[in-house]
Amino acid sequence: MNINNYIVYIFFLSYKNLVKITVFSFLLIFLFLKPNFANSDELNIFGLGLYDFNKKKNEAIDFRFERRLDKKIFDLGPSVEPLYTIKPFYGIEITSDGAAYGLGGFYVEEKISRKIYLTPSFGGGLYSNGDGKDLGNVVQFRSTLELSYEIPSGDRIGLSIGHISNASLGNKNPGTEILSLSYQSSF
Repeated sequence: MNINNYIVYIFFLSYKNLVKITVFSFLLIFLFLKPNFANSDELNIFGLGLYDFNKKKNEAIDFRFERRLDKKIFDLGPSVEPLYTIKPFYGIEITSDGAAYGLGGFYVEEKISRKIYLTPSFGGGLYSNGDGKDLGNVVQFRSTLELSYEIPSGDRIGLSIGHISNASLGNKNPGTEILSLSYQSSF
């Protein structure tokens, strides 16, 4: 079973078991796939944030894992010297109140100074609200803007703000915002 099928399968399980399964899954991924991460330009993103931080009604802690692949999907701009390269990512977010969101999408990474990166991203996926905020539909989209700083080890520390919404696919579309700190490594 590939990772995309695995993420979809998780959403059909009870949300009470979702946190246990997610933690166990990440342990398995890092035990068995760690050799593939070595010496890679691909990044593993570990995020901790405030879910629905601006509304004060459904606040929760947001835990995020993303894998940013270093595979060019296509370039934007002239073929001789493209302005931006579009690359894929996939990941999962879970909250302290049992909400879970598995997604995949695209990102652009722009090095704006010697050690600072600006990374906008957009993706879509499946959402289960658990005991958390009802976002009005299983299908959700996330847009994120991140600023990260490269530390001496080559890893990065980032700050991001993201918005999750069903793009009016459901009868209601309350959306949510997430403010996150992240540690980014290629291990």
